[in-house]
Amino acid sequence: MTTLENPPTEAPAIDMDALMAFVGRAVGDAGATLNTALVVLGDRLGLYRDLAAHGPSTPAEVADRTGTAEPYVREWLNAQAAGDYVTYDPASARYTLEPEQAVALTVEDSPAFLPGLFQTALGALHGTEHIVEAARNGTGFGWHEHTHDVHAGTERFFRPGYHANLVAAWLPALDGVVDKLQRGATVADVGCGFGASTILMAQAFPASTFVGYDYHEGSIEAARERAAEAGVADRVRFAVATADGFDETGLDLVTMFDCLHDMGDPVGAGRHVLDALADDGTWMIVEPAAGDRVEDNLHPIGRAYYGFSTLLCTPSSLSQDVGLALGAQAGPARIHDVATAAGFGRFEVAAQTPFNLVYEVRR
Repeated sequence: MTTLENPPTEAPAIDMDALMAFVGRAVGDAGATLNTALVVLGDRLGLYRDLAAHGPSTPAEVADRTGTAEPYVREWLNAQAAGDYVTYDPASARYTLEPEQAVALTVEDSPAFLPGLFQTALGALHGTEHIVEAARNGTGFGWHEHTHDVHAGTERFFRPGYHANLVAAWLPALDGVVDKLQRGATVADVGCGFGASTILMAQAFPASTFVGYDYHEGSIEAARERAAEAGVADRVRFAVATADGFDETGLDLVTMFDCLHDMGDPVGAGRHVLDALADDGTWMIVEPAAGDRVEDNLHPIGRAYYGFSTLLCTPSSLSQDVGLALGAQAGPARIHDVATAAGFGRFEVAAQTPFNLVYEVRR
């Protein structure tokens, strides 16, 4: 029986053109998801590098030069051509990696280098079942619980941007910091991962001393190996410690690269930084580029960051005490709130790139 309290509902009219347009986009997304694994495959097998070195090639030629099986290379090349990652010439049946794609897919020091992004995404997808359960239970899933692809891919993705910007632009944007580093400063790089940022600073400023901290022991082991390879182990050390548990004091500079939003208690970490800094010290925070409003971030970069935030960053925060879950798209206003709650009085955006915002924080 129909009553005023329970009026009949009618199914909304379906615009078939809009429906099929959405289905088409979704199919494209499924292809893009599969391409995540295909980019990692091409990177690991050296297929992109082979095409970049040898120019237009047949599947047989690529397979022969890379020591791989032609059927796999053939299907991989066709998938890459369908996604515009390589160009296919029907007349010659050859595939070409254009110069722009070659930079993005083979030049590891280029800020446009992409395989690390795909490696991170592939690793994040491996944790999906854990995230499903965590979302149902309101629990977390720690950074250390993810596969090696997450840890290594994150370093490969962010390192080219650090290489291009950290010494040349970001540090010079901070008031008086470069002068201190040139004279000889003490620096703590908190949440250092594999130590890419720490090592870059140590190479640029040999008069200063650096210590990198990360709670993930495997990352610290990798950082120590890389520091030795880079020849800076005499002025860089790495130690396992949380952001609110490292033991340095009187520091001239504390840096945090793309990790504050992953922390369970970023305010607590900030208070610890305040205690660790010298009176005229600087806290440098590098975070994923984001606006303060959701609508500011509804674009391809924001989509990727929200995806990583769902699968990596938010679960990481929720696995720790407090579990503030800032998310990878927190934006300047929320980072400012963290710094203010931690006791800092000066906060400003010092620099930015399409992928990062750099904050300068002082007493």
